[in-house]
Formats: sequence, C-alpha cells, structure tokens
Amino acid sequence: MRRLFALALVLCLWVGFAPAATAADADAPGLLAPCSETPAFQQRAANARTTQAKDRFQSYSKLLCGPEGYPHLVVDGRLSHIGEFTIPGLIFLYIAGLIGWSGRSYIQFAREQKEPELTEIVIDVPRAVGIVLGSLLWPLAAIKQLLSGELVAKEEEIPVSPR
Repeated sequence: MRRLFALALVLCLWVGFAPAATAADADAPGLLAPCSETPAFQQRAANARTTQAKDRFQSYSKLLCGPEGYPHLVVDGRLSHIGEFTIPGLIFLYIAGLIGWSGRSYIQFAREQKEPELTEIVIDVPRAVGIVLGSLLWPLAAIKQLLSGELVAKEEEIPVSPR
C-alpha cells in the first residue's frame, strides 16, 4: 500500500509540474506591456467618470497590463516590482501576526484570572486594548520568547496518542 501511494504521489507531482512562465518587461515581449501603452487599458481609463477612478487609472498606468487591459502582478523577485506584491504581502503578514499575538496574549491573561472562562467570553476591553498596543512590536517579542524557550513547548509537555 505504501509503494502504491508513493507511486501515485510521484506520478501526480511529475504530471503536475509545469514550466515556469515569465511575464517580464523584456523577457516576454507581447505578453505584458506598460498599461499606459495598452489600447484596452487606455479605453477603460478614458471611460472613468469620477476623480477617484481617474486617479486609480493614473496609478495603474505604471504597472504592466495584459492585452485585455487589466493590470497584472509581477512576482518574480525583481526590485522594480516590489510594491506590487511584496510590500502589501509583508503588511498583511504583520497585521495577521498582530491579531494572532494579541489573541494569544489575551488568552494567557485570561488563564491567570480567577474565572478564566468568563474573562474569555466577556472581554475586558481596557486590558484588551492595552494588549493590542503592547503587541505592536510582536516580532521582537516572538524572537525574545523563541530564544528564551517560552514560545515553544517542551517535548515532555506534548501529549502523544497511545496508539
């Protein structure tokens, strides 16, 4: 059974891999072009009615568009495209980590109270706001706890199924 599963896995991986497609400025001419030079994008920008839409099309004109006139994200590691995906992605990871660290810190705070279940259900808002503000530097706190061993559970504390 293990060999059959391994064979199926190898076949799926072998068939599933596709060659990497490049959609770069000079690497793949004809695929993507600056939006300011794409006729479909120019037509869509000309139909913009509000000032917000005109400003949005003005900022999009610096990106690369396909033949349909829509901007495309280029995520190939070049610094010229860092603002399209990398910076927003890092901001997302920071905010997600902030939410997770704040929740973890509040659960640890609630565990120390005399009625921990009630403290989890009825949120102590002033304390929660303080925890969120204190969690703004969560990457530094995570590194500190990782180095001190407080972040990771010890091997003997992890329950193992008797199977």
